[in-house]
Amino acid sequence: MTTYKIGTRGSLLAVTQSTLIKNECERLSGEKFELVLIKTQGDEVTSKPLWQLEGKDFFTKELDEALLRGDVDFVIHSYKDLGSERPQGIKLAAVTERRFAHDILIIAQSTIDKLKDWSGDFVVGTSSPRRIVNLTRSLSDYIPGSPKIHCETLRGNVNSRIRKLKEGQYHAITLALAGIERLAHTEKSAAELSELLEGMNYFVLPQSVFPSAASQGALGIEMQEDRQDGGKLFGILSKLAHPQTVEEVYRERKAFKEYGGGCHLAVGIHVKKIGEDFLHVHAGEVDGKRIDQRWMEFSQYPKVAGKLFVGLPSGSEPEVVYDEFLTKVPETKILELTNKHLFVTSRYCIDSLKASSQPQGLWAAGTKSAQMLAKAGFWVNGTSDSLGTEDLKALKSSRALQMIHSHLNQEWNILTHHMGTSDLGTVIGCYERVENKVSEEYHQKLKEVGACYWTSYPQYQAFMNRFPELQEAHHFCGMGKTWQEFQAAGVKVHTVASMEEFYQLRK
Repeated sequence: MTTYKIGTRGSLLAVTQSTLIKNECERLSGEKFELVLIKTQGDEVTSKPLWQLEGKDFFTKELDEALLRGDVDFVIHSYKDLGSERPQGIKLAAVTERRFAHDILIIAQSTIDKLKDWSGDFVVGTSSPRRIVNLTRSLSDYIPGSPKIHCETLRGNVNSRIRKLKEGQYHAITLALAGIERLAHTEKSAAELSELLEGMNYFVLPQSVFPSAASQGALGIEMQEDRQDGGKLFGILSKLAHPQTVEEVYRERKAFKEYGGGCHLAVGIHVKKIGEDFLHVHAGEVDGKRIDQRWMEFSQYPKVAGKLFVGLPSGSEPEVVYDEFLTKVPETKILELTNKHLFVTSRYCIDSLKASSQPQGLWAAGTKSAQMLAKAGFWVNGTSDSLGTEDLKALKSSRALQMIHSHLNQEWNILTHHMGTSDLGTVIGCYERVENKVSEEYHQKLKEVGACYWTSYPQYQAFMNRFPELQEAHHFCGMGKTWQEFQAAGVKVHTVASMEEFYQLRK
């Protein structure tokens, strides 16, 4: 039996995630693996943000040196810590499956309880330029009372950062969700994490507004390029590779390099594979210039002649026809939501939520709904980011989040319209769609429409029944449940990453 040495940083998170890989390697190969702890500059110097330190590769340089000397057989990194240029003689053996690439805002429940009477800045702990730029710009929209966001330096390992929050040094802190999730998967680290998370709450930051660091959530496993063992070790490690994660992370790191790379980079980069296409989200700042991009990689859209129709009740875009045919009529229901998690699909559900008991957790279908809930005084735990329920179903299984919300993985309640369906739990209808009589002038505008953006499949059906001439238009929607319903019905529809991308069809 061969004994392989694994190089890893000595932090609790690094040791925990390396132990998980060690156990999997032993299971797959029948060989023996042991950890070798290596101190790095990034672990030892915690008084300053990384971007203020001299040099680069603060969490990887010492591991690289040990690997090239042959002190260890392979090393395990949080892939986001790897620079865009790697040393000669080292090769990437595997990129592991990533779950929960999101950032997460951790906050004490007692702080949430004070938000209605808040005064002054809301202090968030983070040392990431990317997080500082995007949190300062957008987080206020998702906090009840919309306080001014101020970021202050936060360094240290995951547990010490949460401990600083509990001590009251910050009002909230931002971490990588993947990190605390890995800590929740081994007995020793889970016990400590559970104690630290007692009395806490959270907001899983939507990737469309707060994209994570390039390759966040994935582990990169590296070995010597010219290792002389007949490919045995590479054969073991390559079994850990996850093809979809490799595809996504390749695109993120390519963009990371194009922006200049480095720990000073203030741009979040997230790529998600949806079907056979890739959704790209970039947000942040480079050289004082705002970056705010969202697009589908392979989408090829038809040429559009005529007006655009958007299935919203109103909007400010010129030369766009909005929905004057369907009206959403809310009704108030008093619901018992104690110890429940509630998924709110529309702003028309808010009246029912106001009349009901406080749910244990509150989730929104998209970022606009989340902002409206926050404006109404509710703390939101996360959103589906208008991408369907795939990510929410994964979050329900999170062991770290279950330490905060014990009922997270139980059936949720879904507030939606009377004809709504959901694979997340029990549907509660709290508004209905009513067809209006429209003017001949409005009907004439619809006849000039060349492309339609639908916010739901039932909306499309209602318009087709009343205005069948729209069937000749090109049809578009987002990438969530509406798209899935179009697919199930066999209706051809194009997906766009954002409304802005749809509006670009005019150009």
